[in-house]
Amino acid sequence: MSTVLETIDGGTRYLEKRGIEDARRNMQLLVARQLGCTRMDLYLQFDRPLEESDLAPLRETLKKRGEGIPLQHLLGSVWFHKHEFKTDARALIPRPESEELAEWILSWPLPESQRVLDMGCGSGVLGLTLAAGRPAWDVTLADVSPDALALAQENDAELKLNNTSFVASDLFNALGGEFDGIVANLPYVPESERDTMARELRHDPALALFSGPDGLGLIRRFIPEAFPRLKPGGWLVLEIGHDQASQVAGFLQAAAFTAIEVKTDLSGVARFPFARRPL
Repeated sequence: MSTVLETIDGGTRYLEKRGIEDARRNMQLLVARQLGCTRMDLYLQFDRPLEESDLAPLRETLKKRGEGIPLQHLLGSVWFHKHEFKTDARALIPRPESEELAEWILSWPLPESQRVLDMGCGSGVLGLTLAAGRPAWDVTLADVSPDALALAQENDAELKLNNTSFVASDLFNALGGEFDGIVANLPYVPESERDTMARELRHDPALALFSGPDGLGLIRRFIPEAFPRLKPGGWLVLEIGHDQASQVAGFLQAAAFTAIEVKTDLSGVARFPFARRPL
C-alpha cells in the first residue's frame, strides 16, 4: 500500500518522463483532487496510506495527464480572480493574461452604471469576473458556440449573479443596442501554427483558437463592427497575440477609434489594445 508521499513521488517521475512541465505540482494537485483536500493539506498527510479505491482512479487520471490532456480539464475547474470557474473542453482554458485584463478593467474609475459586452465569452471568466466585481453593471456575454455559452451559464449559476445575460451570436448579428464598453478575447492564432502547438492547447476548441492565415481574420472583422455598437465615449479593449499589436492598432485607427494604446502584460508582451469611440 502506497503512502501519499510515495504516490506523489512515483507520479512525478511518470509525468517527468512524459515531458510534463512542473510535474510535481501537477501530481500534487491530482492527488489533492482525488482525496478532496487542498494541495497544502497534503503536507500533513504524507504518511497516510492510500486505499485502492483512491489509487485506481488516480492511475487513470495520471495516464490522461501523461497523454497531454490539460490539468485544468482533469481537475474540472480553475481559479480566476477570486473565483473558481468550471472548465472543460467546451471552451478555451482561461489564461493568466486574461486575468490581468480583468483586473486592469476593474481598476478603472468607470461610472457605477455601465452596459458592458463580453464578446466571445467562452467559459465566461472575463464577463462574469466583471459582473461579480461591479454588481451595478449590466453585463452581456455573447459567443457563437452554444457549448461555450452553456459552460458560461453554468459558471454564472455557481456565482449566483443577477446582472448578466447571455446571447448566442456571431459577433453582433443577434445583439441589440449600444454598450458603454466592450471586452473581447477572440481567436487570434494563425492556422499555420495548428500543427506546432503544445499538446495541451490542442484540447481547446479550434473555434476558440484559430482565425485565418495570420490569426487576425475575426479581429479584422470585429473592430469596425464594434465601433457603431459603442456609445460615444465608449471603450473597447481586446486580448491579442504576442506579435499583433501594430496591426490591431492600425485596424482601430482605420475604424475611427481614438485614444488608442496597447498595454503590456506582466511578461512585457504588448497584449491589450485599448481604444474609445470619440464623443
